[in-house]
Amino acid sequence: MNADAAMSFVRRHGMVLVSAKGAAPRLTEAIAGEPIKGSWWAHPKSHQIFAILQELGDSPDILVCRFLGGRVTYIHRRLWPAVVKLAGQFHPDQLAQVRDEHTPSGKHVNHIIEYPKWVPAEILEEAKLLAMQEAEALLKDFIAKPRARP
Repeated sequence: MNADAAMSFVRRHGMVLVSAKGAAPRLTEAIAGEPIKGSWWAHPKSHQIFAILQELGDSPDILVCRFLGGRVTYIHRRLWPAVVKLAGQFHPDQLAQVRDEHTPSGKHVNHIIEYPKWVPAEILEEAKLLAMQEAEALLKDFIAKPRARP
């Protein structure tokens, strides 16, 4: 799988986990083309996986956050209006954008951009036009169903 195919995978699913088990497909396994036991860093395709994760993580169409269970999650731009519409249902940590930086010295640094600072104006406008039911339908596979009120 190359970066274009990986982007198509994320777009199709809307939301994927990078490598953790959870309520969404694992991108690392899609890139490897097989289930990965243990760390993907030990997989023969680790360099390819890393390069694709970096490329997608830098894409303006991918939100990198910890939406699903505190695990690194990639959310495609097509779901951002639904995430924004339902933002009040989520913990702020789930909605914070995580930006990776690899410094010239080789150090790895995460920068956190709080919600809604990362949200483009056009996404805010799309979210206003989106009905709650539509937003819930778009995210139904990824969020817990609201409890029925007595």
